[in-house]
Amino acid sequence: QLQASGGGLVQAGASLSLSCAASGRAFSRYAVGWFRQAPGKEREFVSTISSSGTITYFADSVKGRYTISRDSANNTVYLRMNSLKPEDTAVYYCAAGRPRVVSSAYDYWGQGTQVTVSS
Repeated sequence: QLQASGGGLVQAGASLSLSCAASGRAFSRYAVGWFRQAPGKEREFVSTISSSGTITYFADSVKGRYTISRDSANNTVYLRMNSLKPEDTAVYYCAAGRPRVVSSAYDYWGQGTQVTVSS
């Protein structure tokens, strides 16, 4: 089970950190990805981190502004979002599976957390 949290309402240029907490020791075997879905748009890939935490990948739209990390001891993956823009507004989902950019590679999904960036 995955639990995403940390969303909120911020102004453009601000930062937020999202957390994806998991139950169960098997979590460490999975890559974890973040996706987002804005109103009226399809869900899109944001970032992924390998099971070991050594490989990360980002969508071009967030590269250089977002970082991803994982704390295996606490079964948690973090998405640090800096220099937020209004176009970053979306519901953010975390998912566990294979380290790919497509949502079909992920088997387990959290419930989503809303991020709203005002201009």
